[in-house]
Amino acid sequence: MDIGIGLPGHAPWTDGRTLVEWARRAEARGFSTLSVSDRLVWNTPEPLIALAAAAGATSRIRLLTSVLIGPLRANHALFAKAVTTLDQLAGPGRLRLGLAPGLRDDDFAHGEVDYQARGREFDRLLDRLAAVVSGGDPVGPPPATAGGPPLLFGGGSAAALRRITTHGTGWIAGDATVEDVQGFAPRLRAAWEESGRPGSPTVIASVMYALGPGAHDAVERAIGSYYAFAGEEYARYGVSIAYTREEDIAAAVAEFARIGCDELIFMGNDPDPAQVDLLAAAVGL
Repeated sequence: MDIGIGLPGHAPWTDGRTLVEWARRAEARGFSTLSVSDRLVWNTPEPLIALAAAAGATSRIRLLTSVLIGPLRANHALFAKAVTTLDQLAGPGRLRLGLAPGLRDDDFAHGEVDYQARGREFDRLLDRLAAVVSGGDPVGPPPATAGGPPLLFGGGSAAALRRITTHGTGWIAGDATVEDVQGFAPRLRAAWEESGRPGSPTVIASVMYALGPGAHDAVERAIGSYYAFAGEEYARYGVSIAYTREEDIAAAVAEFARIGCDELIFMGNDPDPAQVDLLAAAVGL
């Protein structure tokens, strides 16, 4: 199982160069992937721009949106152009897109995008992206990766399964527990087989972490406010399942590998780049 790391984009960072330093350290320490999350009404960086900066600062580590809220990109042609441009900057095989329709209605309100129509618009965006990366659309540049960057989808709905089997290469589970993956993976693999897709879908789990003496406080600061939209109980739950001790991180790696995850990504909650080194030590990199 590969071990990736996520930028602390939802945490209280104040200098974008800190995120670039995270990317450099993540590659130097041997993490498989650098991921970045997405929100409009928050201090999270725009994911494609953040990964463009990371692509320029690195040469080997894979890049992943985890996850990008597709329907907010209302100009589908412009989004496809941004994706293929980033794929060119990263080089063949480095970029993957994790995508989802989004849950927060305030993101859509401030983006002046119809929340109720987000599923339909998401499907239209995927169709346009497929046309562009296949060369059947005049929008360019062409992607560096043959067939375009692989797509993964978040969520556990029937629509998510449909998008995975028609457009995707697999599933990405955010704030995941072992039980979450075990509950959805059989449905995913059954849908994959029923659709006639060869091989197996990729399964990626993403979890929250912080390490060091102030780890718990860092998680509370980052997650407590970030998940406040869903209520205090959900925010407390998010804090409770974050990993703040080296021994728990080591145990998580063993458990997610045991249930067949292809990759486990630890999302940062403390902007200090030293967090990259602390995590690398905890997972044995």
